[in-house]
Amino acid sequence: MSSLAIQNSIITDLKLAPEGHLKIDWVEAHMPVLNRIRKQFEAEQPFKGLKVTISLHLEAKTAYLAKVIQAGGAEVTITGSNPLSTQDDVCAALVEDGITVYAKYNPEPEEYKALLIKALETKPDLIIDDGGDLVTILHSERQDLLENVRGGAEETTTGILRLKAMDKEGQLKFPMVAVNDAYCKYLFDNRYGTGQSVWDGINRTTNLVVAGKTVVVVGYGWCGKGVAMRAKGLGANVVVTEVDAIKAVEAVMDGFQVMPMLEAAKIGDFFVTVTGNRDVIRGEHYDVMKDGAILSNAGHFDVEVNKPDLEERSVSVRTVRKNIEEYQLKDGRKMYLLAEGRLVNLAAGDGHPAEIMDMTFALQALSLKYVNDRYKEIGKTVVNVPYELDEQVARFKLESLGVNIDTLSAEQRAYLDSWQEH
Repeated sequence: MSSLAIQNSIITDLKLAPEGHLKIDWVEAHMPVLNRIRKQFEAEQPFKGLKVTISLHLEAKTAYLAKVIQAGGAEVTITGSNPLSTQDDVCAALVEDGITVYAKYNPEPEEYKALLIKALETKPDLIIDDGGDLVTILHSERQDLLENVRGGAEETTTGILRLKAMDKEGQLKFPMVAVNDAYCKYLFDNRYGTGQSVWDGINRTTNLVVAGKTVVVVGYGWCGKGVAMRAKGLGANVVVTEVDAIKAVEAVMDGFQVMPMLEAAKIGDFFVTVTGNRDVIRGEHYDVMKDGAILSNAGHFDVEVNKPDLEERSVSVRTVRKNIEEYQLKDGRKMYLLAEGRLVNLAAGDGHPAEIMDMTFALQALSLKYVNDRYKEIGKTVVNVPYELDEQVARFKLESLGVNIDTLSAEQRAYLDSWQEH
């Protein structure tokens, strides 16, 4: 147990650590790819003498990633990336394991931001970000903390959009690896992880049946595809709303109804937003929704479901179950908002399955090593995860599943590489 981590950390209660250790032990047993990388890191010590600050949804799977980075020689500090997804027992366990933690479940907005800043005040050499909050603070409010930062890795679509906007304007001060854009991230984490964990969160929170009801999925990116696929599997009638014509065609060919949000609002029983944009459900939609409509969000920030518009139309708001706020509208209808409009799969659930996050966090760990090894040659820009690392994670995953695949012969490879007449 590290007395320094205990002394420096800001958490709810160190006594919660035993339950947190059990959670971390459980995911460790189900993350074989990350376990393999941990052994590699323990032998090679790629982060020896370096400070790493991590901002991710602070639950057990994230905790194990932090321990893998620590095993690579780093002095690790971690904070949350959403006020409602932090698990206090996991925080306590990490502190006992010598990792400095600045995070609590459901802090006030001012305290939440202060904890992010405290994590950055350790003056990290490397960062792992989720949604771009660390990068934004470093570039706007605390440029005094930029000096040591070699680079980092970003987890989400939302964060990468922010990074690319900074990069386009020439404002980015260090290289960032766009982990979300790697095949082994969005094909599995965004689709199968989000698809399952969103419905885990909704089902455990509402205790209502999905079969036979109409589910409106707002946005048909990889996360939307997963949410729609799992809703269909639960027996729902699925409606997709989109602003992208290509994605809308894809949704139609996948067997879903596609219509404008204003039309979908009239028939939906469950609504799930997964766009990364703001106000995709707003006042005009509430005006035509059915009594009892259930609203949820699986995008990174709590701006997709417009809460001010909902409050403006309401005469009362009360908590009817944990993570369910009932809005009584002026005309008598009731709307139910899950997890304050924050990420329903994490704020009202445990997030993605461990086996899925095994691949995502393997990419994070390898990307962090990549940016540390090459930060000078990469320059101050956003880069993709190299295909070799992406494929390496996939091969490790296949090996853990006991699955073998074919390899190209020399003749086949030469054939594919040739431009001459076949």
